[in-house]
Amino acid sequence: MGWVPGKLGTHRVKTTCCGFVFKDAHLYIVKLNFLLLQNIFIDMQKALIYFTLGTIVSFLINYFFLSSENIGLEFYYAIAFGAAWGIAYYLDTPDFTLAKKLGLSFVVMAILVVAGTLIFKLELAIPSILKFSMVFVAYYVIASFRATKSLRK
Repeated sequence: MGWVPGKLGTHRVKTTCCGFVFKDAHLYIVKLNFLLLQNIFIDMQKALIYFTLGTIVSFLINYFFLSSENIGLEFYYAIAFGAAWGIAYYLDTPDFTLAKKLGLSFVVMAILVVAGTLIFKLELAIPSILKFSMVFVAYYVIASFRATKSLRK
């Protein structure tokens, strides 16, 4: 059944959505909002996994295979690397326009520079932008070779 108008303020209907049966229309809206938020949270969880794995892998490679005189700096660079993978994955949907993707990536780069400048020096914070932007661009270059233009599918 669809929407059946009732008295003002009371809309008693029997509606189905995704296998669920609702007797009130406002419950249908609540369930729809919940499903939308659930998809956003799942995307955020996957993006956090990409961030965590990217950070750990980058740190371990830098720590064991490259000279690491400053462990804190190497961890900071690893966070920039992981953030690039996480943000690129999260923004890899048609919901975000190219302008929004670029804008959000610039915001994250600005946060990295400010944090790096506060913790270290500006000269040491700049390479984090280079790592972030290289990984961010690499993600979308790799995605462009696929028919779906996305690495999610």
